[in-house]
Amino acid sequence: MRQAFIPTELPAHTHEHLQILDINPRNQELIINTLIDMRNNGLSENTIISVGRMLRVIGKHADLMKPEQIKEYLATATKKDGTPLKNSSKTRYVYSYERLMKVYNLKWDKPEFRFEEHVPLIPSTENISKIIGASTRRYATIFTLLAEIGLSGHELHKLSRKDIDTEKGIVRVRGYKGHASGTYKLKRRTLEMLREYLAKDTREHPFPRPKTMAEMWTKFKTRVADKLKQPELKYIQLRNLRNYSGAKVYNRLKDVIAVQRHLRHKRIETTMHYIRAIDLGEEEEFIVKTASNLKEATELIENGFEYVTEMDNVKIFRKRK
Repeated sequence: MRQAFIPTELPAHTHEHLQILDINPRNQELIINTLIDMRNNGLSENTIISVGRMLRVIGKHADLMKPEQIKEYLATATKKDGTPLKNSSKTRYVYSYERLMKVYNLKWDKPEFRFEEHVPLIPSTENISKIIGASTRRYATIFTLLAEIGLSGHELHKLSRKDIDTEKGIVRVRGYKGHASGTYKLKRRTLEMLREYLAKDTREHPFPRPKTMAEMWTKFKTRVADKLKQPELKYIQLRNLRNYSGAKVYNRLKDVIAVQRHLRHKRIETTMHYIRAIDLGEEEEFIVKTASNLKEATELIENGFEYVTEMDNVKIFRKRK
């Protein structure tokens, strides 16, 4: 067996989780060495923490050096309430255990748990606006950024001030979890919100951790759902803002490649997983506005409206709801 590394080499959050584990010291050592190996190979802290949590669960029920015990546990694994663990969750446990197997050169006949992927939830503009409208100014800015340019919470958290050009309204994003890197041009209103945000938060990395963003999103959506008596708002997760952003691009351009570039997917199959959630048979509804001068027309275009026609010297624009 490999010699154990010093646990304090792990990210603080991961180390704290491992210190309270109710598992034997041998399994704890195996987990620690696996997570340090992941860190040394450049995996993100969120991925390391996730794998650590899953190995912790497995390690409480089986010897991590005996793959057959792992397979036996996963075959009958249940949630805390006693209901069977879903195959999608079992697949994530298999991925986590394979990280450990790679470190210790273990072999096994990997179990295959078949499951159907859920169709992504794509919330409406109206519902997104209700939740953002119920947020504080700080978090309204954060949620608007996520919805407009389709970042993940982790990607926004990792943005530094040098990645943001507040003069030109340009945001440069470093990819995460299989996403490519990319550059986005912000709408004028979003840029104004961001400038105000950065003036108040002067840190080099001004955006909170993904977990904090998700907790605040839950707080605001629950508040407005109860107030408006719309329980369906509670089903909208923070990650659905990325789905929403991609759908907005598709509805505007009807171009799958444009969506792939916007969401920075490396594989077109990933993009198609999102596209199939859009109801193409649904009758399109539009918001219609008019402009009588250049300034009004420019503002409408910056806010996503497209030119339709002109009548009585008034230009007509529209935008999908």
